[in-house]
Amino acid sequence: MGGARRDIRERRGKMAVESRVTQEEIKKEPEKPIDREKTCPLLLRVFTTNNGRHHRMDEFSRGNVPSSELQIYTWCQLRMDATLKELTSLVKEVYPEARKKGTHFNFAIVFTDLKRPGYRVKEIGSTMSGRKGTDDSMTLQSQKFQIGDYLDIAITPPNRAPPPSSRMRPY
Repeated sequence: MGGARRDIRERRGKMAVESRVTQEEIKKEPEKPIDREKTCPLLLRVFTTNNGRHHRMDEFSRGNVPSSELQIYTWCQLRMDATLKELTSLVKEVYPEARKKGTHFNFAIVFTDLKRPGYRVKEIGSTMSGRKGTDDSMTLQSQKFQIGDYLDIAITPPNRAPPPSSRMRPY
């Protein structure tokens, strides 16, 4: 996010990050600037762990959510074009221990299960501090993220291997 301006605020015991992306940083056709006085920002509710594993789905049940909530308020991502690398940068601003080179970030979308009560999780990709990766430019939109979904990020310190992904199957 290069020269993007960000504000971090403490709200009711939860961290909040505000992202402002300048027009030069949007590499698509120029769009009308968003009137922040008339447009409500998008709230991304992000939950993190530092043990390399995602939260259990029962932690999201009956109106409860895990306590490690990071709230990201953003206007320019109304198109859901936030990349995993941009989100990694925002998380690293709040959690200095995650800035270490080699720290692994595994992203998952947590969404309401329409067929039965509760939530489901879909792992969508990963990034690593200090290294470029194939998932860096993946967007939330490309993974069918919808307003109301949660983002769960399992952070693994560089001195520990990330747990095996449920997406990878040993053959």
